[in-house]
Amino acid sequence: MILEHIQFDLFKKKIFEKMVIVPPLKMHDTFQNEACFLYMINGEQEINSVSEHWRLNSKEAVLMKCGIHFSKWLKSNRTDKCEAIAVHLYPDVIKKIYEKEFPDFILNAKIKEVASNKIVNDELVYQYIASMQFYFNNPSLVSEELLVLKLKELILLLTKTENVSSIQTLFAGLFSQREYNFKEIIEAHILSNLSMEELAMLTNLSISSFKREFKRIFNDSPAHYFKSKKIEKAKKLLTITDHRIGDIAFECGFNDQAHFTRLFHVVTGVSPSQYRMNHNGKFLS
Repeated sequence: MILEHIQFDLFKKKIFEKMVIVPPLKMHDTFQNEACFLYMINGEQEINSVSEHWRLNSKEAVLMKCGIHFSKWLKSNRTDKCEAIAVHLYPDVIKKIYEKEFPDFILNAKIKEVASNKIVNDELVYQYIASMQFYFNNPSLVSEELLVLKLKELILLLTKTENVSSIQTLFAGLFSQREYNFKEIIEAHILSNLSMEELAMLTNLSISSFKREFKRIFNDSPAHYFKSKKIEKAKKLLTITDHRIGDIAFECGFNDQAHFTRLFHVVTGVSPSQYRMNHNGKFLS
């Protein structure tokens, strides 16, 4: 359920957006000619794009390239609400706000394939979000001039984070949507919890066409293939790490540890803890 939704428009486009959500809630967005900076103020969220998967916690952010994105706002023991701020980045808006002073790092950076960047606990970004909170609480103070300044400020701050080199390169190709083939998309989401309908949407296929293409490429059904890959990953983690069972369940795409344990037992004949013991408890941190 959406408790609060506030947005500020610039040049007739939604640029700054704040949402307060009561989880769980699934959402679907398509950024056709825009990128998006998303900051989790409070709560937890899972995001899947065509080629990437992130889990954001409080005070974490991600700079997402254009394309299809599925998000799931998650329940948490720490809070009953999720709160986030999004800044939408359009090529024409960025060109307009800079006019003749377009930043050199964007003009000179070479476009190449770079993963979207997750930003964790960056103090500069945190202070920026705090300033935006003030304006969301006092919308009467917001003007076009202010929004231009705040948008420029964010772009500048992102080049000052620890990921500066990849952020600069990412900006250069931010709005160029690469075409991924079917196998690349599936392999990028083996450990995600996307439904078959969502995976079909990412591959731009109907459900029936998706199933046929999946069978042709992997010679298996989607359900059996994903289950096998997740259990295979869990077996590896149980053998080479000392991670807790619940953490391994999450890393392998299971939100419910009990379900993970039951499925693991069905497939392997033993519980996760017994499997770990049978493999001599050799952990590599």
